Amino acid sequence: MDWKDRISVNPAVCHGKACVRGTRIMVSVVLDNLAAGVERAAILSSYPSLQPADIDAALAYGAELAREGMMSLPVESGA
Repeated sequence: MDWKDRISVNPAVCHGKACVRGTRIMVSVVLDNLAAGVERAAILSSYPSLQPADIDAALAYGAELAREGMMSLPVESGA
């Protein structure tokens, strides 16, 4: 599965934020729910147009951003 088949950006939808293709469900909403411990079944129930593969694609997109992007984080000291 290629996340690019399920995630898209459209400047006219959700201010150009990454969304599940064909919906207004932002990837960040899916990832926020997962990070908060919401179970996949509950996310799918809350967003009926969402498919299980869309959740996988959102995770893969987030992983891609983590590999490719940089964010300012506190530097750890010591071992």
